[in-house]
Amino acid sequence: MDENSRIPSELEELTLALLHSRGEVERLREREQLISGLLGSVNAVLWAFNWQTRQMIYVSPAYERVFGRSAALLLADYNEWLNSIYPDDMDYAAESLAAALEKGAVETREYRILRSDGQLRWLSDKCFVSRHANAQDGPVLVGIAEDITEKKQLEGELQRLATTDVLTQSCNRRYFFECAQREFEAARQADAPLAFLLLDVDDFKQINDTYGHQMGDIVLQRIAQCGAAALRRGDLFGRIGGEEFAAVLPHCEEGVASQIAERLQREVQRLSFSANGTTFRVTVSQGLTSLTAADPALDTLFGRADAAMYQAKRQGKNQIVVA
Repeated sequence: MDENSRIPSELEELTLALLHSRGEVERLREREQLISGLLGSVNAVLWAFNWQTRQMIYVSPAYERVFGRSAALLLADYNEWLNSIYPDDMDYAAESLAAALEKGAVETREYRILRSDGQLRWLSDKCFVSRHANAQDGPVLVGIAEDITEKKQLEGELQRLATTDVLTQSCNRRYFFECAQREFEAARQADAPLAFLLLDVDDFKQINDTYGHQMGDIVLQRIAQCGAAALRRGDLFGRIGGEEFAAVLPHCEEGVASQIAERLQREVQRLSFSANGTTFRVTVSQGLTSLTAADPALDTLFGRADAAMYQAKRQGKNQIVVA
């Protein structure tokens, strides 16, 4: 083959190679656009962090939606991520990130962030050490951060419903006695004072029969409000029966417990209700007792307070009996 015939052949091969390369470039561009579109549609933040240089080397488009902050600023300065973490959760977020480096992965990281607009949000941020990072560049942590605020709010609401009396918004019976048991055990262990109070609305059936159950509900709600106002912070108050309430007063000497019961009695006596064109008032009978060294269980205190409360009923109601 002469020189002139070989040149067109080489040009043809070069042209085909260029066309093939252009096709590969187009396919790569299409693939990149596809991946970018997919990442943009994912409502979770994908990120990659160089541990050695303390630099965020990648963050997905969802970052700006979830954090309400600039991705460019984050890529320029890792402190943007740190500054977004809720202060109370800062230590946990840092320690759990370091744990991922040691263990290879951490899948149960939950912490709060503050968006730039002031919103408080919960994140579930799973992360692991990338196996594809260049060893010379140091370890790279890769993760996915998902906004779980609504889940946390639902969990909180379910917890509230499980522990709260729907009518009065005080503790329900089950939760009250769970907490009371813990306080009893803590008091016994620390040899600390503890008081237990029971109260029952006097003539509640008559209130329902005369003014209706809706008014009876209002009476219970107002008495629960009196309990919340009369007790100290840290005291426990709950509705344990139809018209029966109880309180546990940790670290409370008998004299102080009596003052709290008297304050509650006065608060209830001040209540006034109107129904069917008439105004009426309500009273409660209370039984109060304190923990002694001989009390083997919470039930002992409960039984003693219960007996004292019914003694108050028998003695004319609207009074406090200390046992």
